[in-house]
Amino acid sequence: MTDILVLHPGAMGSSLAACLRSNGHKVSWVAQNRSSVTRERAEAEGLHAYATLEKGLAAAEVVISICPPEFAVATAQTVVEHAFQGVYVDANATSPMTATRIADLVGDRYVDGSVIGPPARQSGSTRTYLSGPQATAICELFAGTFATPKNLGTARDAASALKMCYAAYTKGTTALLLNIRALAEANQIEDALLAEWVISQPELQTRSDRAGPGVSGKAWRFAAEMREIADTFGASGLPGDFHEGAALVYERLAAFKDKPPATTSELVATLLAER
Repeated sequence: MTDILVLHPGAMGSSLAACLRSNGHKVSWVAQNRSSVTRERAEAEGLHAYATLEKGLAAAEVVISICPPEFAVATAQTVVEHAFQGVYVDANATSPMTATRIADLVGDRYVDGSVIGPPARQSGSTRTYLSGPQATAICELFAGTFATPKNLGTARDAASALKMCYAAYTKGTTALLLNIRALAEANQIEDALLAEWVISQPELQTRSDRAGPGVSGKAWRFAAEMREIADTFGASGLPGDFHEGAALVYERLAAFKDKPPATTSELVATLLAER
C-alpha cells in the first residue's frame, strides 16, 4: 500500500483517486480552503482528509497534482517549500515548458503526467500518460484500473507534450466551431450554414450541437489550457495565434461555471453578447 495525496479531487482528480483506492492504496486530500463540493466528492470516494497541507505532505509518499493549469506551478512551489521528499506527479494540462519549470523545482522525484479522456469511471475511456525517470513506479500504482496508465519513457515533458497536441485538436476545434456558429448567427445565416452542413459536413452540425452541453461547465478551465497550447506551438517555431483565439472564446463562456449544461445556442448568444 502506498500513501498518496491528491491535490485536489475535482471531477478528474476524484476519479483517479478512486482508481488508486481500488488498487488498495491509501488516498488522501487536504480539506483546508476547499469547497463543499470538493468535500462531498472526497467523502463519496472514501478519501482520508487532512486538515492542512503540512500534515498531508508529512504522511504522503506520492503527491498527484491535478488542478487548473494556471495553478500548476504555484501548487508545485508550495509543495517544495514544505520540503516534501516523495514522488511528485504533475498531471495538469500544461505545456512542456511549464512541465520543465515544475521539474526543475521538484528535481529527480518529478513525474510528468497528463490525462486524456473523461473522468476514469469505465474501462477503455481514459488514458493516464506518464513520463520521467520514475514513471514506471507511478504506472504500477494505476495498473489494471480505469485510468489505464501509459509509460512514455524517461523524458521530463513527454506527457505534457502529448496532452498539448491532443487538446489542440479536440478543445481547439470545439472553440472554432462555437465561434463559427456565432459568426453565422451574427450574419443571420446560421440556418443556411446548418442546412449546408447537413448536406456536405453532417459531422460538423452534430459536433457543434453537442459542444454546448459538453463544454459549457468546463469552459472556464480551458482558457489557460489554450494558452499553454499556444506557447507550445510558439516554442516549436509554429504559429500559436489560433489557440490564443480559442482562449478568448472560452473566457467569454466562463460564466457557465457551476451551472447546468447549456445548449450551443446559449453559448453562441453569450459569445455575441460579449462583443
